[in-house]
Amino acid sequence: MAPLRIATDLRDEECGISAPEDSPTAKKPLRADSSRIPLTRWEAAAAATVFLIFSVGLFCIFLTMPEADYDKILRLPRNLSDLRILKDNLAVYARDYHAKFILGYCSIYIFMQTFMIPGTIFLSLLAGALFGVVKGVILVVVSATSGASSCYFLSKLIGRPLVSWMWPEKLRFFQAEIAKRKEKLLNYMLFLRITPSLPNTFINLASPIVDIPFRIFFLATLVGLIPASYITVRAGLALGDLKSVRDLYDMKTLVVLFLIGFISIFPTILKRKRTYE
Repeated sequence: MAPLRIATDLRDEECGISAPEDSPTAKKPLRADSSRIPLTRWEAAAAATVFLIFSVGLFCIFLTMPEADYDKILRLPRNLSDLRILKDNLAVYARDYHAKFILGYCSIYIFMQTFMIPGTIFLSLLAGALFGVVKGVILVVVSATSGASSCYFLSKLIGRPLVSWMWPEKLRFFQAEIAKRKEKLLNYMLFLRITPSLPNTFINLASPIVDIPFRIFFLATLVGLIPASYITVRAGLALGDLKSVRDLYDMKTLVVLFLIGFISIFPTILKRKRTYE
C-alpha cells in the first residue's frame, strides 16, 4: 500500500502507514547522479513566473482584508497546539468579516495545494472548527479541487521532468494502470481519490502526464475528496479532544474509505465479469 496521505489535501500529509520498499507505489530514493532538478531554464522561468503571479494575487487579497492583529492570525499551524491557538484568535475575525475571511481562507488553501505546500490538513480541521460540517466540507472540497486543478495545469506546463525524476517507478506503474482502464477511467480515478492508494500530490502532478482528460480529473477530484474531507472537517468540531492528526485515520476509517472506493469501481468489475461469461 502506498503511504497514507490525508486528503485534499488530506492524503498529502504523511501521517499513515508506509509502503513496502519493493512496492511500485513506494517512493524510491533518488539516485546519486540525479540530484539536480531536471528543469530547463525555460521551465524554471515558467515555474517562477506562475509562482510570482499567484503570490502577487495572494498579496493583493491580503491588502483588501480588514485591519487586525496580524501577528496572531497570520500563522500557518504546524501542529494541533498551534491550530487551537489560531482557531481562538480567528473566531471573532471570521465572524465579523465573514465573506472576506472565506476569500482569504480559500486563496491560501488553493495556493498551498497548487504548489504542494504541506499543511492543508490543518486548514481542513480549521474549516470544521470555524464553520461547521456542511459549510466546512463545501469550502474544503471547492478549495482543494481548485488547487488540484491549478496543480494539474502547472504540471502540464513543466511537470513531466519533475515527476519522472521524483517518482520514476510510481509513474510507470500509474501509466500502466491508466492504460488498462481507459474505458472506465472515471471509476478508477474516483477510487484513487477516495482511498489512500496513491498520494494526492502525485495524482495531481502525474495525471496530465499520463493523458488523463481534465474533465475526468476534475469530476473525480470534486466527488472523490468528499468522504475524506467530511472526516477531517467533522474532526475539527472537536479540535480540543483531538490528540494527533494520526487519530483521524484509524483502521476503521480506512476500511470505510476503501469500501466506498470499491463501490466506485464495482461497475467496472461487474462489466468485466459479464464479458468473460
